[in-house]
Amino acid sequence: MRATYHALCEHGYADLTVQRIGEAFRKSKSLIYHHYDGKDDLLLDLLEYLLERFEEAIPDASADDPLDRLRAILDHTLATSLSEERRAFAAAMVDLRAQATHDERYQGHFTRHDQFLQTTIAATLEAGVDEGVFSPIDVDAVATFLMTVVTGSLVQRVTADEDATRTVRRQVSTYVHTTIVESR
Repeated sequence: MRATYHALCEHGYADLTVQRIGEAFRKSKSLIYHHYDGKDDLLLDLLEYLLERFEEAIPDASADDPLDRLRAILDHTLATSLSEERRAFAAAMVDLRAQATHDERYQGHFTRHDQFLQTTIAATLEAGVDEGVFSPIDVDAVATFLMTVVTGSLVQRVTADEDATRTVRRQVSTYVHTTIVESR
């Protein structure tokens, strides 16, 4: 998985080959062919692994104050600065997400991932409404909106010359404060 990840980050999806993955792999390249039929089979396993790691990094919706939890989720998913490795990860995710437009297997992975993030945000919002921290809102609609902003920001930050994430993060904070918190 590590060799595949590094090769994907270095070469991108279009220029990635099993040969290039093999060059980053410390063991025999024949082991790759023994376990995988091709690049996409290997990338789908990598994608599953990476999405699991992402899900583990998201704050648990059942712990702490709902507003603090929501801020932590947004801070993680809309981080205003990224290490070089995390930026490479983001670029790899956008590269793989693009494959979902043509391949149901990729689409299935990203659909599950998006549902996880949306469900986590919705559970956090629901807890906030239940505890009186947030105003009564359409939890599913707000969670869908926030998840879509996160996804759009991810794509924008790795495909455009300028990173608008700081502006987006400020606007999301304003939205959360005025729509979810202050209007209660």
